[in-house]
Amino acid sequence: MDMEAFVHGVILAFGLILPLGIQNVFIFNQGAMHSKLHKALPAVITAAICDTLLISLAVAGVSVLVLSMDGLRFFLSSIGFFFLLYMGWVMWKSDSNLTENDGKKFTAKRQITFAASVSLLNPHAIMDTIGVIGTSSIAYEGYEKLVFAVACIGISWLWFIGLAIVGRQVGQLSKASNLLKRFNQVSAVIIWGMALYMGYQMI
Repeated sequence: MDMEAFVHGVILAFGLILPLGIQNVFIFNQGAMHSKLHKALPAVITAAICDTLLISLAVAGVSVLVLSMDGLRFFLSSIGFFFLLYMGWVMWKSDSNLTENDGKKFTAKRQITFAASVSLLNPHAIMDTIGVIGTSSIAYEGYEKLVFAVACIGISWLWFIGLAIVGRQVGQLSKASNLLKRFNQVSAVIIWGMALYMGYQMI
């Protein structure tokens, strides 16, 4: 049964984290924009820690409380709406030159701030984590629930690290600056689309 809980956690975590989202876009972008992979670690570690927190809260049973509070959901959606608009603007205006000086524009402090924001101010990500993982964890108790949670958290850490590595490889390609400029613009449009959809749901 322990193995069943582990496999269930792995598959579920992959299913939630694979779709193109703001977290993935930001981590990939940081991996590509910095000349050294370790310079993108603040974003990677922050995003992974935030996911660890959300998954832990979900498995602990916070899902029932959050999903029953419409006021809290509206509050999170309102904050997320305006933040996504701002995040889209930042991505659209982001410089794509892959030089050392340009890479420093996203300092460790700024990476941490943005990574935490896109993780904790994204209501859809919160609802997915709390709603899906939290609800699924109800099937397990004790040690099995712990195994399930560790599997979900482990996939989250491995995914963000791998995403940054892939981003760094793309950043080293010839004509990467033009590619990243287009990627940033497409990312901005996707983020604005998420913001509009979120705003529509609040009406």
